[in-house]
Amino acid sequence: MSYSRRHLLKGSLAGGATGLLAGLGQAQGQEGSGVSGTRKKPRGIIFCVSDGMSQGVLSMTEAFSKQVRGKGTAWWELLANSKATLGLMDTASSSSLVTDSAAASSAWSSGKRVPNGQINFDANGKRLESIGETLQKDRVRLGLVSTASITHATPAGFAASVIKRGQEDLIATQYLNRVDVILGGGSRFFDPKMRKDKKDLFGTFAKEKYDVVRTRDDLLKSKSKKILGTFSPGYIPYTIDRDQDAEMQKKVPTLSEMSEAALSRFLDDDEPFLLQVEGARIDHAAHKNDIGAILNEQMAFDDAVGKMLGMTSDHDDILVILTSDHGNANPGLNGTGAGYRQTNDHFAKIAQIKGSAEWFLQRWGKSETKSGGEMSKLMEATYGFKPAPQELEAMMDRISGKKVTEWSNQLSNPVGLLGQIVGNVTGVGWTGICHTSDPTQLTSIGPGAERFAGLVRNDSVRDRLLGLLLG
Repeated sequence: MSYSRRHLLKGSLAGGATGLLAGLGQAQGQEGSGVSGTRKKPRGIIFCVSDGMSQGVLSMTEAFSKQVRGKGTAWWELLANSKATLGLMDTASSSSLVTDSAAASSAWSSGKRVPNGQINFDANGKRLESIGETLQKDRVRLGLVSTASITHATPAGFAASVIKRGQEDLIATQYLNRVDVILGGGSRFFDPKMRKDKKDLFGTFAKEKYDVVRTRDDLLKSKSKKILGTFSPGYIPYTIDRDQDAEMQKKVPTLSEMSEAALSRFLDDDEPFLLQVEGARIDHAAHKNDIGAILNEQMAFDDAVGKMLGMTSDHDDILVILTSDHGNANPGLNGTGAGYRQTNDHFAKIAQIKGSAEWFLQRWGKSETKSGGEMSKLMEATYGFKPAPQELEAMMDRISGKKVTEWSNQLSNPVGLLGQIVGNVTGVGWTGICHTSDPTQLTSIGPGAERFAGLVRNDSVRDRLLGLLLG
C-alpha cells in the first residue's frame, strides 16, 4: 500500500471516529476504486456482533454519544464511508422467523439453519461441524471475546456443538486447543468449585500453555499467545453499573480492553485468524426495555470497534465485519411535543440514568419497608425523575405480583412496565421484550468486504468466511 493507514490515523484520534474511518477508506482506495482495490484475500477477519441490536439502537447511540461525550460513533461513520460495504443480515432460524442467538451463531458457523436453542445440531439431531473445528484442521487461529459468559450461545456457536445451548459446562471443554484466545465472563464453567463434575478446567487449560487470568490487571500484564480470561462467574456487569463502581472497574476489563488484548495476539505474527467479538449485554438490556443500559452497552461495543480499527490501521490484510444476530424489542425514539420540539429534551434525560433496570430491581428487592416513598426515592436516584402517583402505584403492584391493566402481553411485566414509565420521560418506546425478525445491519471494510454486500442469509456466512480465509 503506497499510503499507510497509520499516517491517516494521525490527527483522527482527537476528533473521534470521523477522521479514522475516512482515513481507512482513503487508504483502501489507493490501489483502485472502492474496497475491491485492496488485497482480495484477508489474513485475518474480525467478526463483531452487537447482539440483539435493532436498527434504532444504532442511531440513538450516535446521538447519545455526541450528547454525553461530544463525539460520534465508529459504526455510524463507517456507514457514511463510501469505501465500506453495506448490507443486511437475514436472520431466521430453521424453527422460526425469529431466531435466538444459538441458532443464529450456528447458522454463521455451520452453514445450516438449526432450531432455536441448539448449537450446531440440526432438526434431526445431526451434529454439524463448527467453523472453529474447520479452521483448526487448517491451522487458522480462533479467538472469542464476549461480555456474556464466554460459553454463551454466540461465542459457543463458532467453536462448539451441543444439543442444548445451556450445556455450558460441556461447551467449555470443547474450547481446549480449538480456541487460542478466550476472554469474557463465565468463570463458573471452568472452576472446579462451581462445575457440576468438579473438573478443574482452569488447570487443564494451564497445562496446555494457556495463560489463565481472572482480573483486569492480570489481563493487561499477560503476554501469552494463548489465554483464558474469565472476569465474572456469569455475565460481565453492565457498563452503566460498572461505571458507578470503582472497585468493579479495577477488577473487570471493558470490552475494548478485552478486544485489544485478543487482537494484539493475532497481529503480532503472520498466521491467519478469525476473531469474534460480541457485545452481548446489548441484547440483555433490550430484553429488559432498559434504555440507559442498552445505549451504554452499545457505546462500549463501539469503543471496541474503534480500538480494533485503529489497531489494524497499518494492515491492509484484515477484514472487519459488523453485524447483529437479530433485533430485540425494537426500541425507537418517538417524537414528542407540538411539532416534536420536545423530543431532544426528552432524549437528553437518558444521560441522567445511573443504573440498569437489573440493578434497580435488585436494590428494590433488598429494601426493608417496600413503601411507596422508598420506591419513589429509588426511582429518582436511578432514573433522575419522580414517577407520577399512578405510575408508582402500578409499578409497586406489578413488582409484588399483582396484575395491572396492560393490553400488550409482551409488556405486562415489571421490566416492560418500567420501560414504559421511563419512556414517558425519555421518549423511547419498545415493541416488546423479545427478539424480532427484522433484518439486521451488516457493515464491512477491508479485503473481501464486497462478499458481504446486499441481503446476506445467515447460513451463507460460513462459506463466505472460509472462502476468504482458506480459498
